[in-house]
Amino acid sequence: MAGAWRAVRGVAWRVVLLFVPQGHTLSGSRRSRRLPEARANPYLAAEQFLRKQSLAVTHANSLDVLPGIDPRQHSLLLLGDRSTMTARQIDQVLNWTRAGGRLLFVAESLWDEKTGQSKDPLLDRVQLHQTLSKDLRDLPPDPIDDPYPELTKLYLEDEDAPAYVSFDTEFHLEDPKNIAQAWANSGKATHMMQLDHGLGSITVVTDADLWKNPAIDQYDNAWLLWYLSADTGVTLLYNTDHDSLLTLLLRYFPQALVALAALIILGCWHVGVRQGPILESAPRARRQLQEHLRTSADFMWRRNGQNNLLQALQQDILRRARRRHPGFEQLAVTEQWLVLARLTRQPTRAISQALSPRPKQRLSSAEFSRQVAHLQTLRNAL
Repeated sequence: MAGAWRAVRGVAWRVVLLFVPQGHTLSGSRRSRRLPEARANPYLAAEQFLRKQSLAVTHANSLDVLPGIDPRQHSLLLLGDRSTMTARQIDQVLNWTRAGGRLLFVAESLWDEKTGQSKDPLLDRVQLHQTLSKDLRDLPPDPIDDPYPELTKLYLEDEDAPAYVSFDTEFHLEDPKNIAQAWANSGKATHMMQLDHGLGSITVVTDADLWKNPAIDQYDNAWLLWYLSADTGVTLLYNTDHDSLLTLLLRYFPQALVALAALIILGCWHVGVRQGPILESAPRARRQLQEHLRTSADFMWRRNGQNNLLQALQQDILRRARRRHPGFEQLAVTEQWLVLARLTRQPTRAISQALSPRPKQRLSSAEFSRQVAHLQTLRNAL
């Protein structure tokens, strides 16, 4: 088995060389062609790696494809956001698994002892709980002979050495009903559990970042993905669609759109109300929408528009961090910066400069553009 691992890891390394993350430089036309695809698809290297193992791999953006997938000898990997997953879709996925499918999904929420549930209905349905590793009681002592306490170990029967994978050790999976048949642990926490479900099986993991383009070639990350889906067809489900321009404007600049709508309404009212004798129509050039937009933009700019735009970007970064890191809002500011540095792979100093309150004095155009670009880089990394 150890030889098989080395062979699989060798294939993973050759595949990942084609999908270097943003910020690295490559030579060669083939790698250059792959870079835009890798930036748009965080699991592109994983897909190509599985295909190198002679597995049939497809990528889907929604569960609409599930009725057309025969559960026998097929794996479904739910790697994207499931916050909009309905109860009907959860039943559909579990019924598909019960009929013989292999289901893998990422736990998305922490267990709440007060309410007796989490904000992840699928995780609650399989009766597993996710907590923070730091909140564990009666932690076991560090093994003296464990050279990699921060790595997750998976032990297989008849194997002396475990497989090492790099799950996020901040989270821990609990099995209060003692229904799991297999699991993988780091030095102090559990990060993967497997249980039978009818004719199929369910695998729950604390995160899937180890299978993204920058990390899949590390340790035995690629081998684990192959091991969990071996001898099956594979469907990876995550959304790579981008929001429309109108959606982005509504999300990040709602004040500007409200001001524009109010200005248009006021303009229509002003034109509609007659006071005194009818005057000759004004030249068409004075009624152009471009003039209204420029006036509105100048007004917002004079009324502290810079700070409003920067604060909107900062708030969006914090919202995304709360989704990626449960309990983020309960951390101290410096701890939040450390978490953001890990999630975005940016230095802590850059995080603090980007999220610190801005001075009241107006920034120059160049400085303002630099701040916006920096904040957008952090936001996109989340």
